Amino acid sequence: MTSDSSSIVPNMQDELLELFDALVNVIFVVKGRNGRYTAVNQAFVRRTGRSSKRDVIGHTATEIFSPALAERYEDQDETVFRTGKPLRDELELIRRTDGNLGWYLTMKLPVVEDGEVVAVVSISRDLEVPRADRVEMEALSRVVEAVTQRLNETIRVAELAELADCSPRQLERRMKRVFGLTATQYVLRRRVDRAAELLTETELPLAEVATTCGFYDQADFTRRFARLTNETPAEFRSSRPA
Repeated sequence: MTSDSSSIVPNMQDELLELFDALVNVIFVVKGRNGRYTAVNQAFVRRTGRSSKRDVIGHTATEIFSPALAERYEDQDETVFRTGKPLRDELELIRRTDGNLGWYLTMKLPVVEDGEVVAVVSISRDLEVPRADRVEMEALSRVVEAVTQRLNETIRVAELAELADCSPRQLERRMKRVFGLTATQYVLRRRVDRAAELLTETELPLAEVATTCGFYDQADFTRRFARLTNETPAEFRSSRPA
């Protein structure tokens, strides 16, 4: 992909864009470095209340959404552009086409060319949680925030359950329903994701990466990382482009 916003779409496979159009519960967006949408699916068009993709592509979030929403989306995107790091597991309340609020899980990934982030790809999945569960989802957002802020600490399921104002067993059911993972699996995945970033972007010693990401020691880090990625941390680091 190139940094020119008009050329991002032609380089994408038409079949891929058609696939995202067929996913009614998934919002798909590509935004160029200038902050303008360069590709969207029909679910995103419906969410904006516009009539067609032509009414969305080429516009900015400020031109489409309310000031509060636009500021949130642009802050998220700018963070990805500036850091080159993905945004994962962002719980968001989004108004559906029927007017009801729904919980979505958003992931934003940088598109890098020649070492520069030239676009951000965003996918938001409708969790389709009943409206009666809104309080539960708000509680899970506290769990996500706590895990993100405390990756270098020991985090017990009982502590997370307390944050979510439920029992550990209830928390496990809710995490499984929303993320497809138990609370323990979710914490481990976030630790491994962070470790992968540090292995790629820094020269920190493996032992320091291990403690920074909350593993017991380097041996524990190596064992768990290799089990999930099929590479030891050292192999993972050496296989990344220089």
